Amino acid sequence: MTTHIYSGPLSMFGAKVEIAAREKGVPFKLVMVPFAKGDVYEPKHPEVLRVNPVKQQVPVLVDDEVSLFDSTQIFEYLEDRYPSPALWPEGIAERARARQLEQKSDEVFFPNVIKLFGLQEAMQSAPAIAACAGCARFYDEMEGLLATREYLAGPYSFADIAFYMACVFADRKGAGMTGAAPRLLAWRTRVGDRPAVRAVVDPMMRFLASEGREVPAFLQR
Repeated sequence: MTTHIYSGPLSMFGAKVEIAAREKGVPFKLVMVPFAKGDVYEPKHPEVLRVNPVKQQVPVLVDDEVSLFDSTQIFEYLEDRYPSPALWPEGIAERARARQLEQKSDEVFFPNVIKLFGLQEAMQSAPAIAACAGCARFYDEMEGLLATREYLAGPYSFADIAFYMACVFADRKGAGMTGAAPRLLAWRTRVGDRPAVRAVVDPMMRFLASEGREVPAFLQR
C-alpha cells in the first residue's frame, strides 16, 4: 500500500511531516487538500475528515493499516516504522530532551506566532509586541543551546525540523530572528540547505509568491 501524506500549500505542520518523510527516504504520495483564501482548507478532504473528524485538519498520514493525524504522533510513527536514518538522538536522555524541544517549538514558541496571524494590521499594539517579545525570548534560549552544538538536540533531529518551520512562519508574520542570534541564523542556514527541507519549503514559497504574498527575505531564491 502506498503511504499518503495529506497536507496543504501553507500547512506548517504538514510541511514538518513531509520533510521528515523525505529525510527518511520514505516513498509517499503527497495529497494537497483544497485551499481557500484566508489560510483555510475548504472544502474538507474526505480522508482528512475520516482520520481527523474532530479537528478536521492536516497533516494526516495513511500508511498500510495505520491512519494518523498530529505531526508529533506522525514523527513517532515514522521513527518506529523507518528507523534509519534516525531522527531522534540515540541516548534515552538525549531523546527525551529532543522530544521536549520539539514540543516546546509547537506549544511554547508557535502560539506567539499564531497570535500574530490576527494582528498583522496592528503590529504596534500591546498584544503584538508581547508576542514578538515571546518569540525573541525563545530565540535567545535556542541561541544558548547552539553554543556547544550544530543542531538543537546535538544531531539533526525532528526538533530542528519543527523549529525551522515555526521560524519560517514567525518571519512571515513579523517576528523573525535578528543579528542578535548569530548562531541561530547559521543554524537556520544549515537546516534550510538540506535537500529534504528545500524540496518542501521552496514550493511553499512559490505558492506564497503566486498568491501575491511576501516571501521571507532569507527564502527568496
